[in-house]
Amino acid sequence: MREALRLLPDGIRLLRRLAADPALPRGVRVRLWLLLGYLLLPFDLIPDFIPVLGYADDALVVALALRSITRRAGADALARNWPGTPTGLRTVQRLAGLAIDH
Repeated sequence: MREALRLLPDGIRLLRRLAADPALPRGVRVRLWLLLGYLLLPFDLIPDFIPVLGYADDALVVALALRSITRRAGADALARNWPGTPTGLRTVQRLAGLAIDH
């Protein structure tokens, strides 16, 4: 969970890039925009001002959405749009349930 929290800013940028990627199916892009809308809402299941737990619900929602979206869009789309480090990409791939080549 700690790794997921550190990756949240890159994860949000990834979601925005995936949502704008014209190579992805329209249904995937619509789900991404809905997820981004959820993340931008001023209220959460657990308020963000609560240390660690406040962002944990967002990280969990992002991880579940990435798992669903990458299964439909493919690992290449994830790698192509990842804004962070290679180590961060491997962590996101693991969170998304993708096999990682070493």
